[in-house]
Amino acid sequence: MKSNKNIEFRILKAILWIYIILCILIAGLNYGYASRATPKVASFITWLWQFYENWVKTLFIIIGSFLTIRIIGTSKRSVMRKRNLIGFIVSALIVHITVPILLNNKELYFFAMPLPWTTIPLQLLFPKSSFYLSSYPIWGEAGISAALIFYVCVSSVVLVGTLLFGRRLQCSTLCLFNGFASEVFDPVIPLIGKNKKINPIVIKIFSVLRWLFLLISVFFTVWWILLLLGTPISGNFQMISKIENYKYLTTELMIAMFFWVAFIGRGYCYYCPLGTVLSFLGKIAGQRIITSKSKCIQCGQCNLACPMSIDIKANAQSGDDVINIRCVGCGHCVDACPVKTLGYSTRFSNWILNKIK
Repeated sequence: MKSNKNIEFRILKAILWIYIILCILIAGLNYGYASRATPKVASFITWLWQFYENWVKTLFIIIGSFLTIRIIGTSKRSVMRKRNLIGFIVSALIVHITVPILLNNKELYFFAMPLPWTTIPLQLLFPKSSFYLSSYPIWGEAGISAALIFYVCVSSVVLVGTLLFGRRLQCSTLCLFNGFASEVFDPVIPLIGKNKKINPIVIKIFSVLRWLFLLISVFFTVWWILLLLGTPISGNFQMISKIENYKYLTTELMIAMFFWVAFIGRGYCYYCPLGTVLSFLGKIAGQRIITSKSKCIQCGQCNLACPMSIDIKANAQSGDDVINIRCVGCGHCVDACPVKTLGYSTRFSNWILNKIK
């Protein structure tokens, strides 16, 4: 049995390495070389990137989830994590496979993250933007409308779902940027060395970065909204678009992968601008970790399991609920607690539970 788990562990680690290497290579070709290549080569690179982002990524999520479940086991102490994995599989099948086939649009994943994470939907509303000019010949008016409708649907699901179920819905069930990797490949992250808990000084740095990245993202969002409204505004829209694109490739895509290799899976979640906004909505939803379902034995397993370095143990000692802006609702602490004193809760989920009882 232990030998089988070692094999599964190595396969899972190999898949994550392949995913990262392919992503860097193909993304580099798509964003860096395709614009200078011949039309035939550029078309092939675009197809390759879309095939990788949709089919290969979904395949890795399915296989990786299966391997992770095998590694962590199927006991009652892995209930919430299994729900996370099922959610990511369903999310990938919808966003990367089903809807792109139905709408004949292989780039719909751009529209699966609400504002202020990316302004791609706003850019698509501006006829002079490079994204609109490159998309219109392929999608047409109907295709552009369908993509925007899809975006509104996704945003509505995330907004309403967060108000009902807290940040857990997006960050630990639907997010196909960083959330999926942190759950699907959790047993093998970091790829190099051992799992490193973030110390308080680094957490303070991340706290500053959180507000900085939120400010930057809100700036891009407001900039494009003002442009669409026809308000005179300084700056060149092509330059703004390029800057945001470079921001995504460097401080988000590349840095997120760096965290997977060297530190923790949830590294980017510490300063994700969408996650910050959803944490506010989570507070409105009453998101919390209950710590009084039984008697805490102060074993510290909850703190070891938490990927966001939240001191759950201190609250559990006094029986106080954990309400923290960093909490992504992954439920790792809930699963890890040997005496089941912890529970994830929102006002809505608590109301549902009371109704059932």
